[in-house]
Amino acid sequence: MRAALFTALFVLDLATPLAMGQKKYDPGATDTEIKIGNIMPYTGAFSEYGSTGRAEAAYFQMINDRGGVNGRKIKLISLDSGSDTAKANALAHQLVEQDQVLFTAGNWGTPANLAIRSYLNDQQVPQLFVAATESVFDDPSHFPWTMGFQPTKRTEGLVYARYILENKPTGKIAILYSHDADGDEWLLGIRDGLGSKSAGMIVKEAAFEYSDADALDAQIATLKASGADVFMNLAVGRLATRAIRTAYEMGWHPLQFIPNASLSVAAFLEPAGLEKSAGIITNARSRNWLRPQSKNDPGVRAFLECMKKYNPDADIRDANNVYGYEVAETVVEVLKKCGDTLTRANVMKQAASLDLELGMLRPGVRVKTSATDYQPIKQLFLIQFDGKEWTGLGKVVGY
Repeated sequence: MRAALFTALFVLDLATPLAMGQKKYDPGATDTEIKIGNIMPYTGAFSEYGSTGRAEAAYFQMINDRGGVNGRKIKLISLDSGSDTAKANALAHQLVEQDQVLFTAGNWGTPANLAIRSYLNDQQVPQLFVAATESVFDDPSHFPWTMGFQPTKRTEGLVYARYILENKPTGKIAILYSHDADGDEWLLGIRDGLGSKSAGMIVKEAAFEYSDADALDAQIATLKASGADVFMNLAVGRLATRAIRTAYEMGWHPLQFIPNASLSVAAFLEPAGLEKSAGIITNARSRNWLRPQSKNDPGVRAFLECMKKYNPDADIRDANNVYGYEVAETVVEVLKKCGDTLTRANVMKQAASLDLELGMLRPGVRVKTSATDYQPIKQLFLIQFDGKEWTGLGKVVGY
C-alpha cells in the first residue's frame, strides 16, 4: 500500500512541473508568432495620425530583429479605416474572426473605439491602450477588456483651467469645442478646474462639427467678438490647424490652448504657420527629443535610432511617432509578463498590473495600472510653443 502511495506521489511530483511549464495559447499566438491588430486612419481627414501606426510597426520590427518576445515574433495587422468611423466595426470583426489576432492595441480615435468596444468585450478580446483620451475607457467594471493609455481630456481641462487661474485670473475665456463626447469632456474639466469662477470667466462657447469644416471660421469670428483674451482651441487634426491660422489672420491673438492630440509641430503647427502658433500652450508627458542636448539621454537616443533604422521616411518632428513608440513599448512589456501563457485573459491580467517607466516618458511619469485602474498614464506637464519648439512651463502634475 505504501509503495503504491509513494509511486502515485512520485508520478504527481513529476507531473506538476511539466503541467506548470505547459504553454497556453488562444487564437493569435503560437510557438513562433503573436498576432496583434489595430485600426488606423492612414487615409482620409485624420491621416496625419497614421504615423502612430507606422511608429508602432517600426518598434515591433526592431523587437523582432532582436529575437522577438520570449522567442516569438510579433505580427502587426494594421488596417486603414480611411478616417471613417462607420468602417470600424467591420474592421474589428475582420481582425478577430478572419485574421484571428490575439488582441488589439492602439486603435485610433474615440468614435471608432466606442463603436467596437462592445463587440470586443463580448468576444473577450483585449482592446488595449486605445488612442483616445476619454475617461469612459477607464471602466473595468463594465468593460473589462478595454483599456486607455494617456491622461484623459477631463484631466487636460483641469490642468489648463488651473494654469489660467494662477497666471491670468482676470482672463475672459472663449471655448471652441466639438459637438460630441470629446468636447463635452474637455468642457467638464475646464469648468471643474475653474470652479466657482467658471460662469464669470467663460464669456463665450462655440460648438463645431468635424464634418463641416467650412463653418469653423464663423465660429471663431463669434469667439473673437466676445472680447475674450484666452482661447481654448479644443479641436484636433486639420481643424486645429485651421483654427490657429484663422484666429491669427483675423487679428485675434489671445493666450491659446490646444489639446495634446494637436501638438505635433510637423503635422499641425507648421501647416498653420509657426509664427502664427507662437505662444500656444498644450500638455505633454514625453521627453523633448528635438533639442540637440537631448540626444545624450539614453531613452531619446534609443527612440531616434529606432526611427532612423526602421521608420526612415517619418518626420522626426511629428509627436505621433513618439506616441506610437510608447504604446508599442508598453505592449511588449505586457507580452514579456505573459511568458508562455498567451491567452487573452492573461494578456488582460498582465496589462492590468503594470508599474513601469518608458524610455521616452519624462521623469515622474509612469505607466501604472491595476484591476480597478485602467488609465495607465495620469501625469502630464504643460509646454509652450516659442515659434520653433516646445518649452516646458512647469513640473509634472497628476490627477
